[in-house]
Amino acid sequence: MSERDCDIAILGGGLAGGLIALALARLRPELRLLLIESGPRFGGEHVWSFFASDVAPEHGWLVDPLVAARWDGYEVRFPAHSRVLDTGYRSIVSENLDRELRAALPAASLRTDTQVTEAGQDFVRLADGGTLRAGGVIDARGATGLPHMAGGWQRFFGQLLRLDRPHGLARPVVMDAAVEQVDGYRFVYLLPFSETDLFVEDTYYTDDPRLDPAQMAARLQAYVAARGWTVAEVLRDDRGVLPVIARGDFARFWPNDGGEPARAGVRAALVHPLTSYSLPDAVRFAVYIAGLPQVSGAALASASYGYARAHWRQGSFHRMLTRMLFGAGEPQNRFRMLERFYRLPQPLIERFYAGRSTPSDMLRILAGKPPVPVLGAMSSLMGGGRPLADLGATA
Repeated sequence: MSERDCDIAILGGGLAGGLIALALARLRPELRLLLIESGPRFGGEHVWSFFASDVAPEHGWLVDPLVAARWDGYEVRFPAHSRVLDTGYRSIVSENLDRELRAALPAASLRTDTQVTEAGQDFVRLADGGTLRAGGVIDARGATGLPHMAGGWQRFFGQLLRLDRPHGLARPVVMDAAVEQVDGYRFVYLLPFSETDLFVEDTYYTDDPRLDPAQMAARLQAYVAARGWTVAEVLRDDRGVLPVIARGDFARFWPNDGGEPARAGVRAALVHPLTSYSLPDAVRFAVYIAGLPQVSGAALASASYGYARAHWRQGSFHRMLTRMLFGAGEPQNRFRMLERFYRLPQPLIERFYAGRSTPSDMLRILAGKPPVPVLGAMSSLMGGGRPLADLGATA
């Protein structure tokens, strides 16, 4: 019998960890995997959405089975500008991630309701006192904060509602910012899953990570009532606080001094600095990990560090935009940056969300009359925002 319990242990069965497990199961079936999740099921209670242009066609096999709904376009609404774009839009629900993981991996490779207390490159210690030996470990447990980074927060509270009659929406509304601007940049997000099932999410780009579910639920309910919709049933809740990165010291965030396991997802800062989108990077990283020739603990740690560091360097422009969003002008006027952004060409918008803005895109985004005060914008570039390590203490 082998001394190892598995070839690769993946800590965290959310989006990042789940996609890595699915990619390895498909592309590296010879490897023995162990996916460890602290909750009762994989994926938790979440809806993840993305633009069709976020995922390369050759990677569609990884996410297509997870998709619960597809649309041929989406719209945005601002006080002075509304627009319909024909970029495809997709939504994944956590139930589909849980289902696909259980179909792709044997039961012995899946552990839920399991708490991890310590992990290294080749071991995992559990809260029940047990120790697992692995050829390599990938830590994808998310993060309650991002030490040595600063910026703001994307705070959200959503509900999947079943209405008593059709809502009349033909496509998602990714941003309805024609609402009262409170607590920073606020917008409502709408996903029409069926004629009567509608996901409604109240979202804020805010300086304060504290989430007040009662207050946000009341605002959500007021929005629904104002549109004449009557709720027959609340099917699920989805809430959270995500980091919006303006500045950071990557070397201190991830010292890479040996012994630490590989990281993935938010724990590796593999998110879009401004939007907090993680799915495009999670897909690319999962395929990258599955293609590595060496999957020892040290090899995985080195590869993930190098990948995340390159991603950090590539995100410098988007971190600058985050500083401008949070540091220039009054919080209630932050929507003006996004309102102006959505007047730009659709291919540029697609590349922006995918985290692949070109140099000419960057010049185009910054060109013309600025949507925020010039002096405020200049001073914001010197600012750092609120430390992102304090989420666990205040959320």
